[in-house]
Amino acid sequence: MSNFDVVEIKSFVPARDFSLALAFYQHIGFELKWNSDDLAYFAAGNASFLLQNFYEPAHAHNFMMHLLVECVEAWHTRIIDSGALDVFDIQLGAVEDRDWGMRDFTLRDPSGVLWRIAQNTEPKVS
Repeated sequence: MSNFDVVEIKSFVPARDFSLALAFYQHIGFELKWNSDDLAYFAAGNASFLLQNFYEPAHAHNFMMHLLVECVEAWHTRIIDSGALDVFDIQLGAVEDRDWGMRDFTLRDPSGVLWRIAQNTEPKVS
């Protein structure tokens, strides 16, 4: 291992209502590893992100996260089965095949952050 090996990279996801966002991400299955009044560390498998108690509307509505998973249908079902659509002001898109070799769906969280949750597929050849 060299001194230049990367261990991890995390995004700081904005939250309009920090306590609501904490509840939302736990509700859909992310594990809360640590939190304070201003920051929370969430993980799912080997992926993680930091939720921050910070909100700027233009930033939140232009912020996008991409989560690559083994089975996109399982994640879509997980969100539906969690009841999050009834509890939180969120938007959930349908699972779709993309020309660039992914099958994904979109999820807009309570702060307006857009998530693309996807699995790899074969790209379409033109």
